[in-house]
Amino acid sequence: MNMNLTLLGQAISFAIFVWFCMKYVWPPILQALEDREAKIADGLAAAERGKQELEQAAQGKEEALREGRDKAQEFITQAQKRSDEIVEAAKVTAREEAERIKLAAQAEIEQNQNQAREALRLEVGKLALAGAEQVLMREVDESAHRDVLAKLSAEL
Repeated sequence: MNMNLTLLGQAISFAIFVWFCMKYVWPPILQALEDREAKIADGLAAAERGKQELEQAAQGKEEALREGRDKAQEFITQAQKRSDEIVEAAKVTAREEAERIKLAAQAEIEQNQNQAREALRLEVGKLALAGAEQVLMREVDESAHRDVLAKLSAEL
């Protein structure tokens, strides 16, 4: 066996193998690698978009929370203001009612005083008539007259 001939045969078969690989094996492998590279690039781009959307969502969330806090504070302020108005209205109503009750009580007291004075006047008139009657019934004696008047003044 000739070494040169074996070496030449191996070189030719290696060249055919390389040509076969370059023609039929490498293109699908390269295509698969390119497809995978494209998928990875798309995945990275989608991840970057997702990251940006997440940041925007976080900013939107913060804005929504801030708006919610502001609205809640506004509602609390309005409720406090309304509460103060209701309390103030109740105070005014209570003052008016107290003043009305006070005026009614004063009027009733004055009416009772007037009735008592009138009753006292009638009683004093009756006593005066009774005293005058007793004086007239007795003889007109100064000492007896003084005794009757003293009794009458004691009764008053």
